[in-house]
Order: sequence, then structure tokens, then C-alpha cells
Amino acid sequence: MADDHGDLARRLEALAEEYVSGEISRAAILVLAAEEWRQAGQPAHALVCFQRAVDDGGEVSVDPRAGIADTLFELERPDEARQVIETIRSEGGVTAATALTVAETLVAYGDLRQAHLWATEGAHRAVRDSGEHTALLRARYRIRVDLGLPEDELDALLDASR
Repeated sequence: MADDHGDLARRLEALAEEYVSGEISRAAILVLAAEEWRQAGQPAHALVCFQRAVDDGGEVSVDPRAGIADTLFELERPDEARQVIETIRSEGGVTAATALTVAETLVAYGDLRQAHLWATEGAHRAVRDSGEHTALLRARYRIRVDLGLPEDELDALLDASR
């Protein structure tokens, strides 16, 4: 199975090298390649692809630096991962999809308080009643339960959307 992911990652990287333009950006292809490298058990190679996506600067649905942070956690480099996350936050303009990705990463690595902040911010940024909005509300609710926090007005939006 890892070989299949590795083969696909190599093909996506080759496509990114040859790619001129189209409906998807070169950066988006590199993010896909990075995710395949992670599935293949090659996080260091994934890190390179995520960085190439950042350097490319093309349009992506999720900031590739969120993938860098997640991969750095996977590589047991949490201080660097947190630094990348702080850079994303400090630069502003975080999309709802990026906020969700960062929140999920922080949950996976045990930082529920920061995950809650990211999920809350993302829920405020997301288009109400969109799939991203619902996903952020759900993630935020699970985090709040784990933190032992009472329901609030955003949790009520999740109840209303069901």
C-alpha cells in the first residue's frame, strides 16, 4: 500500500514539474504529492513537497504550512511545528479550511486549548451553513467536550444545523 502512495506521489511531483497552467495550481498538485508521501510513510519527503507548494505560491484550499506543521509534529519536532502555526496566525487571512486543518492537527498532538482557539476562529470565518462551517462546529464541540467546557452559542448553531 505504501508503494502505491509513493508511486502516486512521484507521479504527482512529475506532473507538477511539467505543469504550466490549468484548473488546479502547481502548489495544489504539490500538496497532493505531499499527502501521498505522508501516506507512504515518507514524512521528510512530504515536508519538501509542502515547502515547494509554499514557495510556488499558487492557489490552494488549505495553507501548505498547515501540512508542514502537521508533518513537523509527526517528525517529533513540535517546537518547529508550533512556530509554523504561530507564523500562520500572525500573518492573518487564515481561511476556514486552514483553521480546521490546524485545529485537527493540534487535537491530534494533544494541544486542546490551542485547537479550541483555531476551531472557534475558523467557525467565525466560515460561511454559515457551509460544509466547512459545520465541520468546524463539530470539531470545536468535540474539543469543548474534551476540555469540559459548557455549551455556548456556537454549539447551539451546530444543534440548529442538524
